[in-house]
Amino acid sequence: MSPQPSGTTEIALALAVVKTLVLVVGSVITFFAFKAYRRTRQRALGYLAAGFGIVTLGLVLAGMLYEVLGVPLPMGVLLESLLVLIGFLVIAYSLYVQ
Repeated sequence: MSPQPSGTTEIALALAVVKTLVLVVGSVITFFAFKAYRRTRQRALGYLAAGFGIVTLGLVLAGMLYEVLGVPLPMGVLLESLLVLIGFLVIAYSLYVQ
């Protein structure tokens, strides 16, 4: 009998695939927002790019901290959630400024 509960490996693999896709798609969105900012020099687009970058980093961070640095999972999830919150606040601000 294996030491891991049934299905744990499959879930971990699926989570890694989904987090990788989040990183790729989030990076593409951040890149295009930054490209639009460079083209127009509109401050709001700069904030939008930064916000998407922070959200993307936050969504990928918890698993990386847990797997690579050995940070306890609840602490990693807390840091992830804080970064996502900060990113969303920056995105909201970007939509508010003129």
